[in-house]
Amino acid sequence: MTSSSAQHRFALVAGEASGDLLASLLLDGLQARWPDMRSVGIGGPGMLAHGFESWWPQEKLAVRGYIEVLRHYAEIAGIRRQLKARLLREWPQLFIGVDAPDFNLDLEAGLRSRGMKTVHFVCPSIWAWRADRADKIRAAADHVLCIFPFEPALLEKLGIAASYVGHPIANVVPMVPDRAAARAALGIEPDVPVVALLPGSRRSELRYLASRFFAAAALMQRARPEVQFIAPTIPALRAELEQMLTVSPMAGKVKLLEGQSHLALAACDATLIASGTATLEAALFKRPMVIAYNMHSLSWRLMQRQQLQPWVGLPNILCGEFVVPELLQDAATPEALADATLTWLSSPDKVAALEQRFATVHEELRRDTPTLCADAIQKVLEG
Repeated sequence: MTSSSAQHRFALVAGEASGDLLASLLLDGLQARWPDMRSVGIGGPGMLAHGFESWWPQEKLAVRGYIEVLRHYAEIAGIRRQLKARLLREWPQLFIGVDAPDFNLDLEAGLRSRGMKTVHFVCPSIWAWRADRADKIRAAADHVLCIFPFEPALLEKLGIAASYVGHPIANVVPMVPDRAAARAALGIEPDVPVVALLPGSRRSELRYLASRFFAAAALMQRARPEVQFIAPTIPALRAELEQMLTVSPMAGKVKLLEGQSHLALAACDATLIASGTATLEAALFKRPMVIAYNMHSLSWRLMQRQQLQPWVGLPNILCGEFVVPELLQDAATPEALADATLTWLSSPDKVAALEQRFATVHEELRRDTPTLCADAIQKVLEG
């Protein structure tokens, strides 16, 4: 079904880089279905490349953690108020909130209560914590687009319509990553053991984790001098990471990469990695990992109270057991991080078994996400 552009005007909000990737795939599907559609709201560079009209810079919303959000609350709440008023004036056919649940769910609920159709893309992790969000999602979204296969059945039990659309990163990462090619591209010898350090893509994560990771790397190098270390970083955080490296025991001994996190994961033998989407990418690259996280102590206490299952890392959640170690908050000492990472480097049988588990996860997550998103959205529009 193709209609006029006047009929197909969609509003989207994507709050950070991962949301921009998801929204870009969504826009691929919408533009294929409705070639003349227009899209407006708040988005990043991938969305802008699709002709998206962003009314505020995406960076305004890229804040994480209870304490950090409080510092920016007035500005973010002001943006949401102004955005809601403009959407109600201009009345797009559909509002799609892409991830960023703390911002989007309240906005969606306000729009939906006035009669606008709403979709939420990425089920908030009510299966991990924040079970209280179920009522909020039910009020906010006509339909939820889910990136994990177990989510639609869970939402339907709660009276929330949902579709599984696959995880977009699963189609980006090859089923069999080419380690030799990745190492050649990075100038790393074929046979040396390599550990990738990924302390996070947000400034707050770097501040809590990077120094621990560098201290752990120093302990690993003392135990295994042949191990080499690589650390991808985004351009906006490179100077800060370089400064932290300079004052660490690993000064001059870690190869910093400009972006290139996928090359780093393809090239490494194991990764020491911050909890988050990057852990799923590491699993898709079939790499053993040690998942770490550390945050403001108050944020940690609040999160712990709301945790519903024993796992935090996405690979463990998808496998339903601790297939990789998680060292969180006070447990994330340099000594523990080093020991757990070195264990992978000396356990080839365990690594082979893990690769098989991750290959199964990869197959389950591969779907035609743009088309499945467009199918679900068309049903919402016609419903």
